[in-house]
Amino acid sequence: MNFSEYYRPFTRQQQFHDSPVKYRLFGGAAGPGKTKALLWEAIFQAHAWKGVDTLLLRRTYPELESSLLAYFRRDVPRKLYKKYNESKHVVTWQNGSTTRFGYCRNENDVYQYQGAEFLFIGLDELTHFTLKQWQFLTSRNRCPVPRSVCGMAAATNPGNIGHAWVKALWVDRKPPAGFDQSNLYNPNDYEFIRAWLSDNPIYANDVEYRRTLEVLPEHLRKAFLDGDWNVFAGQYFDIFDYGRHTARPEEIRLEAWWPRWISIDWGFQHPSAVYWHCAVPEAVTRNQWPVSLEETESQRLGPAEKDLHGSRNTVHGSRIVTYREFVQSGLSPRMLAQGIAERSGRENICEVFLSPDAFAHRTAEASIAEQLGDVLIANDLPRPAPADDDRIGGWQFMYAAGERSAVMRSLVDSPSSQRRNRRAGRR
Repeated sequence: MNFSEYYRPFTRQQQFHDSPVKYRLFGGAAGPGKTKALLWEAIFQAHAWKGVDTLLLRRTYPELESSLLAYFRRDVPRKLYKKYNESKHVVTWQNGSTTRFGYCRNENDVYQYQGAEFLFIGLDELTHFTLKQWQFLTSRNRCPVPRSVCGMAAATNPGNIGHAWVKALWVDRKPPAGFDQSNLYNPNDYEFIRAWLSDNPIYANDVEYRRTLEVLPEHLRKAFLDGDWNVFAGQYFDIFDYGRHTARPEEIRLEAWWPRWISIDWGFQHPSAVYWHCAVPEAVTRNQWPVSLEETESQRLGPAEKDLHGSRNTVHGSRIVTYREFVQSGLSPRMLAQGIAERSGRENICEVFLSPDAFAHRTAEASIAEQLGDVLIANDLPRPAPADDDRIGGWQFMYAAGERSAVMRSLVDSPSSQRRNRRAGRR
């Protein structure tokens, strides 16, 4: 079928369509027509073979609605497809092939595609996704149609939570931290088609839009105007290394008598965030840790830095391990406290720290801290104490320690923890 009547790709878009590699990444700067190219690539793939399935993804539904679906409704004429299921967001083309529009807001949402087979998978704004989501989706990139060639593609700007792993795979051409079986990484499977604003004739001479990009904060200007991958937009801890600073929970045993405490940042419309921490003594033997976590903190930190370390329950020279998280919005203080109690089980929690603003009396009703505390006490947990909210000092200390791979070895195998750390710098 000839689509030139409906879509005439720019030179850089055509380069993206012509690339024969298995995994393609298109973009860099803002405005070169990345999303439109990704949509039409899915359409081309669906029409290349009869009865195949293709998939297009954004991280959230509002993003999907305002980008890929908006382009589909605006640019793809009704006569090209047999039907469109509005509730399932599935297009059935005239040859029986389909294109599904989906989203993966939560980390585990990718598992809704378990058992599915897609000849082509496209992800718009790939840096909004995690490496684990990408790797799982590669397992769904298969097709039983004889002689068909499967592939995946993505479009993105630099920055956001997936910046580091996307940059490693396509820009630096090396396996990122957390990439299992890195010895199987083949750089020839990856191609980055870099594009700039000037590659799109529509915006190339748009002085107003260029000026809009030029006055953005420096990291956003470098990302959106220059397509500069040497930026960490929205990431305070730009030295965070997933492979070095995390480990799988099963790789270490946390003893019941090691000091444990809980930190809480309460929210209702915004998610409440609860983290469980444990102080692991310096004397822990090497075979109890992954190789990357062997060296003790006391070997790396000086005396002054040791004095700053941890809560009053920790011992100098210990590692602080964050081993569990609970993040959810829409919970009342008492509901949140009950959730904390259920997740804590019979663990010996020494202290609970809560953001200081939760202790204020805004109405005649008990404060958030009092409401939380009543339920925690009833479940044999401590009442909350105000946390030290010197964020800048805390960030600076963690950053300095992290540069020496010394502190905050997180065992939470959860990208939402990474997202929260990165968002902290914007508060």
